[in-house]
Amino acid sequence: MEYFEILNEFGEFTGKVASREVAHKEGLWHKAVVVFIINAKNEILLQKRSANKKLWPNMWDITAGGHVLKGEFGYEAIIRETKEEVGINLNAKDLLFIGSTLSINTKDDIINKHFNEFYIAHKDIDLQDITLDESEVAEVKYVTKEELLNLINNNYENLTSKKNCWDYLKKYLENQILINE
Repeated sequence: MEYFEILNEFGEFTGKVASREVAHKEGLWHKAVVVFIINAKNEILLQKRSANKKLWPNMWDITAGGHVLKGEFGYEAIIRETKEEVGINLNAKDLLFIGSTLSINTKDDIINKHFNEFYIAHKDIDLQDITLDESEVAEVKYVTKEELLNLINNNYENLTSKKNCWDYLKKYLENQILINE
């Protein structure tokens, strides 16, 4: 069973801990993390969520992400989640923190109240070297910056409705274009 450190509405630790089930049932604030892996060709690695996921089944999503468990820092959680979901080994030096936001997502009896941390990892990964956790991920693919920006700009077409995640990535990609010009 997973346990989360519960935060208040300002992102401050409350000293309370709750299971995933309780946190989601009661809508308790907790931390979540996201990573986008970008290769040397500036392609972004996306995962397609499995059909059995409660939220956003069969939708294209961030490279990897999940909850920060009790006792973890965000960067530790994203290293763990990336290994679990797609079999990719990251370390702290691979990660660039690009921002954080609040989000609330609800569906049926799930109330996800997250303090999100967003990371970028520049790393070349061969798709054949990826090992999927099929309970979480159906497939992976690379998309170009242009393809992804078009999907985002087209009302997040075929993407999860994690607007904050996509908007932070969009800002990062657009800033990278400006820096490289």
